[in-house]
Amino acid sequence: DDVLKSQEAYYELIKKSYELGNTSELDLRPIQAQVQIAKVNAAEYTRQRQQAINALLVLLGTSIPSDLPKPQPLLSQGLLSDLSPGLPSDLLQRRPDILEAEYQLKAANANIGAARAAFFPKILLTGSAGGASFALSNLLSGPMTWSFSPQIILPIFDAGANKANLDLSQISKRIEVAKYEKTIQMAFREVADALIARETFNEQIQAQQDLVTAQKKRYDLADVRYRNGIDSYLNVLTAQQDLYNAQQNLIKSRFNQLANLVTLYKTLGGGWEDEVVPSKAH
Repeated sequence: DDVLKSQEAYYELIKKSYELGNTSELDLRPIQAQVQIAKVNAAEYTRQRQQAINALLVLLGTSIPSDLPKPQPLLSQGLLSDLSPGLPSDLLQRRPDILEAEYQLKAANANIGAARAAFFPKILLTGSAGGASFALSNLLSGPMTWSFSPQIILPIFDAGANKANLDLSQISKRIEVAKYEKTIQMAFREVADALIARETFNEQIQAQQDLVTAQKKRYDLADVRYRNGIDSYLNVLTAQQDLYNAQQNLIKSRFNQLANLVTLYKTLGGGWEDEVVPSKAH
């Protein structure tokens, strides 16, 4: 809305100049086109907002509560809770996919506590700054590498002495165990990917903000030079277009950053604020 209002205000200014004979129609029409582009983008964002509201209504199964916090600008800080340092990997045990794999193990008479002890890494997911921990980075040392080696300390299958005494190579061949292990690996991979995206988004947003600031200064300078008869209007128009593109890219980057935080929230099993660093994590 702010971008559209700015474009419309500038168009009205150039339009008055055109009506007074101080500006040519060739200067006016590109500004008018820019206003229409801003309106198209505003309509798109309005549609996306309404679709998000409809999705929320379906999710809630009722009307949206009237006591929700007031809307905040997309570029404002604090829209979503940020990560705490030292988040434990135990959080991932609440993920639906891991719970499903554990239920399948239970159906095969498996001891879930023993399975977790053997296949589930006990580490801290986030470091002191809230990014990926050293332990998590080491756990996923490459695109196709999973460095965690399961250790069978307790019998995983309790139904009979033969099952209880199976070694790791035999246990890993069971479909339920293989799926459980693969699900755990995927869960840790998704958390690592989301944390990496979070760190790079912070850098990207700052760089994009700096670009908007630089383009705004360039536009202001070009406008002043044009008004004083030093430069052509083409430079003003080019600077304005570049400023608008930078502003739109900043909005998109911020949206993607917030969407990544939501994704991170889901990969962590649905939350982290109620968790404290566990004594057994390392």
